[in-house]
Amino acid sequence: MPKTRASRTLPAQRERVWEVVADPHSLPRWWPRTQRVEDVGRRRWTEVLRTEKGRAVRVDQRLEASEPPALRRWRQELAGSPFEKMLDESIIEIRLEACDDATRVTIELRRRLKGMARFGAFMFRRAGRRLAGEALEGLERACGS
Repeated sequence: MPKTRASRTLPAQRERVWEVVADPHSLPRWWPRTQRVEDVGRRRWTEVLRTEKGRAVRVDQRLEASEPPALRRWRQELAGSPFEKMLDESIIEIRLEACDDATRVTIELRRRLKGMARFGAFMFRRAGRRLAGEALEGLERACGS
């Protein structure tokens, strides 16, 4: 399973970072390509992503774990989505560790590829590194405002 991990220390208290990470409504402020979030429930939400070609893609998410203020993990619901042909599993995990007046944030992306997509694992890892890096940059901006 291609797994990608990226970390960064943000100049913000862990509780402030947690406020942003734990609220699905804040995803458009920091998660790459997220235009808006809809149908937010206690354990589910839908992200509307904008592709590079400008097309909107809906991505349903389900919360798997939430341990304030240290861990947040959600899983993409793949059945019936455009991603189900390529992915068996897609999980995002965010860990927060207090460091004096800062927070060490680690984002891990786990994607289990399906069928012929398995041959593109290196591309998924590279794209995952870019996505995690952009998310960390966005999170730093969102926590600073």
